[in-house]
Amino acid sequence: MLLIKIFLAILVITGAFFSIVKNRVASTVVSDDMDSYEKRRRENEAEGLKSILKLKPIAIGAICVLFVVACIFGSVFFTNEQEIGFTRMFGQNTMIDGPGMHFKIPFLSEKKIYDATTQGMPIGYYEESDETMEEDSLMITSDFNFVNIDFYVEYRITDPIEYCYGSDDPEGVLKNIAQASIRNTVGRYDVDAVMTTGKGEIETMVREDIIKELESHNLGITIGNVTIQDSEAPTETVAQAFTDVSDARTKAEEDINAARAYENSKIPAAEAQAEEIKQAANASKTERINEAKEEVARFEALFKEYQNNPGTVKMRLYYEAMQEVLPNMEIIIGEDAKVIYVKDGSESKVGTSAAVSQATSNETKSTSENSTDTSKSATE
Repeated sequence: MLLIKIFLAILVITGAFFSIVKNRVASTVVSDDMDSYEKRRRENEAEGLKSILKLKPIAIGAICVLFVVACIFGSVFFTNEQEIGFTRMFGQNTMIDGPGMHFKIPFLSEKKIYDATTQGMPIGYYEESDETMEEDSLMITSDFNFVNIDFYVEYRITDPIEYCYGSDDPEGVLKNIAQASIRNTVGRYDVDAVMTTGKGEIETMVREDIIKELESHNLGITIGNVTIQDSEAPTETVAQAFTDVSDARTKAEEDINAARAYENSKIPAAEAQAEEIKQAANASKTERINEAKEEVARFEALFKEYQNNPGTVKMRLYYEAMQEVLPNMEIIIGEDAKVIYVKDGSESKVGTSAAVSQATSNETKSTSENSTDTSKSATE
């Protein structure tokens, strides 16, 4: 609309100018009673004014060309990925769809472009100089202590139409909402929590309160992170006391973390040792089970053989037992199961099983007597 007004104004001024020139030409009259100098001057003036009048079509054409060029450039505009906006014509708003080149009707349609990146709002301090604003940062806690606390609120324009028409000062409304939410939230905590352990919880509650409050204001703004930049007591003495407490807690956390790290370093070794013992026990268990199974299989085979030939099995078991009791005795079983060859050192005995039993008894008795004599000698 402004361009149309400028164009019309130029046309009016141009038309007025040529009208004045035309009237001046008409008023320039050369009479015979004038001297030659005056007559020549008026004739030259009339010729000059007529030359200017000849430029009227050219001037109007140039103005029209400039107007057309202005219309072309006024109908095209560009946006990047960090911008968001809309066009408005006859009260109808149309969102701009993504970055790139866009078109609008010149003189009738207007565009509104805003920064769509994340922006920040400091509360309680000046962002340029980082100086504290006492009127905004000084707050009272639930235990009636004073504390200076600074916040930084991140926000982003997500609805340009609401941002444009929802309020004359959307940032100012957001700041008032944030300040009220911060004061209400800080007033629920004691000074120790505000300055040390409760910061994260306070940040979360403030953000949730701001988001909830913005739903009823339609500002077209989305809240990002809300962080506490600084919190300190109004006096240096109290501030130093809280600093000492904070340092002590930090030291305690470091010690706890070191202890946990030591625990984590020892637990894997202990678990590995336990696993090794467990595997060894499982291996021993498997070995004992296999041995037991072998014993069972051997016994079952022996029992089966015993069922077929009990006498031979008994005699073999007996001889095996004798070999264990008398390891110096060598027993040889011949082809005839009733004939036994007993060999003790260089002496050999041949006989039946009864003879072997008698020889074995004598051998056992001799061994027993030798043991008794040895015991008596030792006693004497």
